[in-house]
Amino acid sequence: MKRVKLIVSYDGTNYCGWQIQINGITVEEVLNRTLSELLEEEIFVIGASRTDSGVHAMGNVAVFDTRTKIPPEKISFALNQRLPEDIRILKSEEVALDFHPRYCNSTKTYVYKILNRRFPDPMQRLYTHFVYVPLDIERMRQACQYIVGEHDFASFCSSGSQVKTTVRTIYHLDISKENDVIAISISGNGFLYNMVRIIVGTLIKVGMKVYPPEHVKEILDARDRDMAGPKSPAKGLTLVGIEFEFSKQDRK
Repeated sequence: MKRVKLIVSYDGTNYCGWQIQINGITVEEVLNRTLSELLEEEIFVIGASRTDSGVHAMGNVAVFDTRTKIPPEKISFALNQRLPEDIRILKSEEVALDFHPRYCNSTKTYVYKILNRRFPDPMQRLYTHFVYVPLDIERMRQACQYIVGEHDFASFCSSGSQVKTTVRTIYHLDISKENDVIAISISGNGFLYNMVRIIVGTLIKVGMKVYPPEHVKEILDARDRDMAGPKSPAKGLTLVGIEFEFSKQDRK
């Protein structure tokens, strides 16, 4: 038995998120089915991040156990020949049997894109959130300083989340703009249910001058979801990558 790690890229438009559910097809379901057919054994992948319906990924991570004799690094090539065009395996490799992508210390990086112009662009409709009101980038950047660091992010978590603690650490939060597209990049040690999308929705309110930048600190201190801005649409969000922390003895 060996454990294989996959780097998975996908367009989330046609999927009900990562995790298997009864109301529609998911990325996890497609991978399980395709791997089982390829390797001729029942396969169940474990994903590092359970992205929501419509969210995209450039570098999600998944592992699975197998008895196949196919070299782990070759599985990506064989799998890509069978997967639909909106899912691709960027890399496959063997890892230690005790490596679990959800229980390792890691840094996750997301990017959220906003199309900020008078009229929508049909070519970007699947990967950006359209906002026609001009956004003040400098005000949004000022608000970011209150989010970076270790905080209780209860105000930025949708109801229904079952976690032991709502404390998380944000290492990096940056806003850039190229032409009409605003990109919000955020890295942290973990994210609560809908946390990134609620942070973005709150920053948009700041950019619209509905909230002053310092109101973000009041939102954090309140630990009340009703204090924060709306949840921004899933289509603007992409999981860019996940970096894991390994000690020397953990490396295979």
